[in-house]
Amino acid sequence: TLDLTCRKTPCFAKFSKMEEMVNMEAEINEVQPLPLSVTLGSTLQFYFIGKKCEILQDMNRHLEAILKEKRALRKRLIKHRLQESLPIEATFHKCIVELLNEAVAFIGKLESHLQSVRSIPQIPSMMDNMDTALTKAEALMIELEEVTEKILKWEELQKEVYSN
Repeated sequence: TLDLTCRKTPCFAKFSKMEEMVNMEAEINEVQPLPLSVTLGSTLQFYFIGKKCEILQDMNRHLEAILKEKRALRKRLIKHRLQESLPIEATFHKCIVELLNEAVAFIGKLESHLQSVRSIPQIPSMMDNMDTALTKAEALMIELEEVTEKILKWEELQKEVYSN
């Protein structure tokens, strides 16, 4: 009976508006069945996954570039560095020559300095050897003085014997 009656009457105007609002809420619930927190969490998760994906893509591009230059890198690693000449500005040529002269002098002195450093641990034994050698030299000097005195006495005796 209500359907047969006219809805334009003021009694049913409010009822139709309420019915429209209920229908709209039903449509909204059909469109958005998940609560807001779940939707927000999934959105943030997709955002961070997107950032990680960008980082991985950057790394992948970098590694692809390295693989493309693999042959050039191998040649550079195998090539001797001594055969390459470094570009030096003309204003620094004089300084480089002076530096090379000092480097040659340093290398020349380096061997003697290294020999000195190597001999440092042997110094105590060398000092002991020098002490024993000095003691032996003193003993030989005393012996030489005694022999010299004996020779001089013998020479005087010989002079006396020949003079008589």
